[in-house]
Amino acid sequence: MRFPRKRINFATRKPLNMKNNFLKLLYIFLASLLCIDASAADERRFKLVIDAGHGGRDAGAVGAFSKEKDINLKVALAFGRLVETRCPDVKVIYTRKTDVFIPLQKRAAIANKNKANLFISIHTNAVPKGRLAYGTETYTLGMARAAANLEVAKRENSVITYEDNYKLTYEGFDPDKAESYIIFEFMQDRYMKQSVDLASCIQKQYKQHGRRDKGVHQAGFLVLRQTSMPAVLTELGFISTPEEEQYLNTDKGVSELAQSLFNGFVTYRKKYDTPAALLAAAGTPPAEVKPVPGTPAAPPSPAKPAQAQPAAPTHAGSSSSTPETPQPDAKKPIFKIQLFVCNSKLKTGDARFKGLKNVEFYKEGGMFKYTYGASNNYQEIRQLQRDIANKFPQTFIVAFVNGQRTDLNKARQSAK
Repeated sequence: MRFPRKRINFATRKPLNMKNNFLKLLYIFLASLLCIDASAADERRFKLVIDAGHGGRDAGAVGAFSKEKDINLKVALAFGRLVETRCPDVKVIYTRKTDVFIPLQKRAAIANKNKANLFISIHTNAVPKGRLAYGTETYTLGMARAAANLEVAKRENSVITYEDNYKLTYEGFDPDKAESYIIFEFMQDRYMKQSVDLASCIQKQYKQHGRRDKGVHQAGFLVLRQTSMPAVLTELGFISTPEEEQYLNTDKGVSELAQSLFNGFVTYRKKYDTPAALLAAAGTPPAEVKPVPGTPAAPPSPAKPAQAQPAAPTHAGSSSSTPETPQPDAKKPIFKIQLFVCNSKLKTGDARFKGLKNVEFYKEGGMFKYTYGASNNYQEIRQLQRDIANKFPQTFIVAFVNGQRTDLNKARQSAK
């Protein structure tokens, strides 16, 4: 009579239990599937980055008995708890949850790495000794034209001086020199309208909680410069004003400010976090394209053999004339270089064009977005972008079909 042979685990010299082994493998397989599914679900969640300004050795503005870094953190955590409790489909990411120093560049990097949908930086305002100021204000990225806005930006950006090699990290940016802020005039902001809308939603909620509304402004904040999503910086109140400092340090004050931020966030999200709204936010709706007044329509880059290089752009004041080239087919994707965004219509020959002729603009979200070049050939526009990189290093390519702004990746696939 033959007995069935037992399978031996040679590592332990013990008989293998095939049934248990199969169940273990099945458990591992199912667990891995759940992990993959959870990871995919996490990727699809709406991600909100809450940035408590300053921290650690950087106290921020200092009042009679409190520090900005502590107020910012209290409100940030209270705001985050409201989102986590009432919006379970939202993933909240904090740049800091304790009293630690985080460089400005790293704060933006945290948001970008997590592919965040929104970035809200929380700060507390101040004015020089002897002056009083009241209320809240919220900023988006832009040129600090008003002297008061510039002073706020200077104060908030001065945090970089706490960082080692900050001049190298921020490419020679000096937070105390007004000329350093000219760069923000030319910076493209693909999320300008959404950022302004978010700032407006927050300010409206502050006002409903009895706070004085100091409005929505633009200024050159480094912490917003490198974020690749709608982003705002909000100032909760003035720590330099005794009455305001008292309010900012009470449980009531922290609760009301956090609630205002939460309500503003929810209002904004109802407007944008739907498929149709997200397409609109990305610029898919019709956007009328117009030449700058008095300027001929922007020509396409000339069609050339594959080995040839596109001609350099004609500069203002140059005696050379732009060669006649076929107009791009409007039914096919047309690629253009977006130079910068401005809140006003610029005149022909404006110094901000840096000598480029045939600049166009299209209006979107109340902003004038200036473009250069036009071609059905993406590679031609890409080369033209390289040709003007010394004058406009921070441009990007946009696509249009039938005069409507469209998704660049889809346009490239369609062009192929």
